[in-house]
Amino acid sequence: IIIFIAGFILGMWRGSNILLAQRGLESYFGQNISVIGKVSEDPDFNVEGDIHFKLTEVMINGKKQTGQLWVSASTKQEIKRSDIVFLNGQLSRGFGTIPSAIYRANIVKSVYIDKSDLGREIRDWFAMKVRRFIAEPQASLGIGYLLGQKTELPEKLDNDLRLLGLTHIVVASGYNLTILVRIARRLTAKISRFTALAISGFLVLGFANLTGFSPSMSRASLIAGLSLLAWYFGRKFHPIVLILFSAGVTILINPAYGWGDIGWLLSFTSFIGVIMLAPLINSYFWGENKPGIVRQVIVETLSAQVMTLPITLLVFGHYSILSMIANPLILPLIPLSMLFIFISGLGAIFVIPILSFMLSRPAQWLLDYTTWVIGKLSSLPQASSDINIKYSATISLYLLAICLIIFLQRRTGYQFREYNIIE
Repeated sequence: IIIFIAGFILGMWRGSNILLAQRGLESYFGQNISVIGKVSEDPDFNVEGDIHFKLTEVMINGKKQTGQLWVSASTKQEIKRSDIVFLNGQLSRGFGTIPSAIYRANIVKSVYIDKSDLGREIRDWFAMKVRRFIAEPQASLGIGYLLGQKTELPEKLDNDLRLLGLTHIVVASGYNLTILVRIARRLTAKISRFTALAISGFLVLGFANLTGFSPSMSRASLIAGLSLLAWYFGRKFHPIVLILFSAGVTILINPAYGWGDIGWLLSFTSFIGVIMLAPLINSYFWGENKPGIVRQVIVETLSAQVMTLPITLLVFGHYSILSMIANPLILPLIPLSMLFIFISGLGAIFVIPILSFMLSRPAQWLLDYTTWVIGKLSSLPQASSDINIKYSATISLYLLAICLIIFLQRRTGYQFREYNIIE
């Protein structure tokens, strides 16, 4: 708690200084400016096909600025993480923790400096190998599972995922990392605890570098590392301590998170669902029986959805009722799909083509099923509904969630210290 308070105070102090420095941007609002900046994360695309991305290391009219710049544009140029982008457009006031934005920017050019992002280069190279033996759009979906590469998704599949509230399965989420660490630890723990720690720790660092340090990935990497160390030394963390510690550290590293970053808030509320609500639900319905991987994935995902729902409705104003059906049908197969996609990629690298084709068949079949489910559900009427709520309703929903957690804990007598997210 002391570390959280210290990190929170220092983060707020640093954040205040950053916000003061960003006030200099106000003099540019309404003006047409020239911008040079570095793309900080993988871009997003909206339903119309426009690209959205964030720039860091920003220079406006040749002068270096503090903070991030949000950009939207309609362009055929390929823009990826770590590219240096040259653009011009009218600067507007930003939103959330983003101080400024340019809508409908004119992209002059995008340049990538060789070897500036080795993680991205390795990820794209491996994705190219996977695509040799798995057809589209299944290949892009599988690469999204394994590597969080969502920019290559076909437009129809991307829109269907948005409609069903399933975009979380193809982003570099902390939950994907958790699945990988669980599998690695369980497979290697039979050799020795140190081997499991070393391999799982290397996996955390490697996966974060491949996908980029988004708010979700920063939180997940920190918590996975702490959980691995606790497991190795036979210690246990109370979930509240783990939540407060990771929140304090991430705010200290990036003060902007504490000023209302939606990605950070969604990441932590989903984590609360996974680490607090899910174990209580398992204990309430199944007692002391440890969940299998299928039940664990379903319960944890639904718990994360429950905890993020109020913020989702407040910020985005829509929700897919069918996501409650889609998630149980798809999510239990994601760990197996990730394993087969990885095997397919390795086969494409090291094995002759005919054997590589055979190795890729299980991944192709699982992904065929997934795209079939997505296509069928997204074609149903009322796949997505507009639901707008206010701050008071958001607070009320979270109070209800807290009451539910307290009720389940008292009814089951569950001891939170017994839970470790990587086990």
